[in-house]
Amino acid sequence: MSSPSRVTHTRIRMFNTKDTYPNQTLDNDLCQAVCAGNTVYVRGQVGTDFDGNLVGLGDPRAQAEQAMKNVKQLLEEAGSELSHIVKTTTYITDPRFREPVYREVGKWLKGVFPISTGLVVAGLAQPEWLMEIEVIAVISQEGEA
Repeated sequence: MSSPSRVTHTRIRMFNTKDTYPNQTLDNDLCQAVCAGNTVYVRGQVGTDFDGNLVGLGDPRAQAEQAMKNVKQLLEEAGSELSHIVKTTTYITDPRFREPVYREVGKWLKGVFPISTGLVVAGLAQPEWLMEIEVIAVISQEGEA
């Protein structure tokens, strides 16, 4: 028998995919963000709010704006903030979406200077999603800026 494990991370906004993807036969337990030590990993965010409403059908910029609102809220719930983002990974479904998506994300991350990876993909989990962004951030320790 194994001994009880110590809590090594905190899960934020846990959910099951059967609730969030009713049009698909999935049953996976996930969460929107995980804090491990002073690092926050934020699940890929899209143009859907936390009530499941798509914002910006057909509009990659509007979807990026909603995704960044989600990122900001999740980081705050984790005890971090946008200025503590260290890495972004952005997925777009059409190379023409790069400028509107990156301009919008850039507004939210002005002066932050994270490392960044961008990918053009054939599709995302739902056909109406045009972009997705995931981030890694840190939680500042006492006395750190």
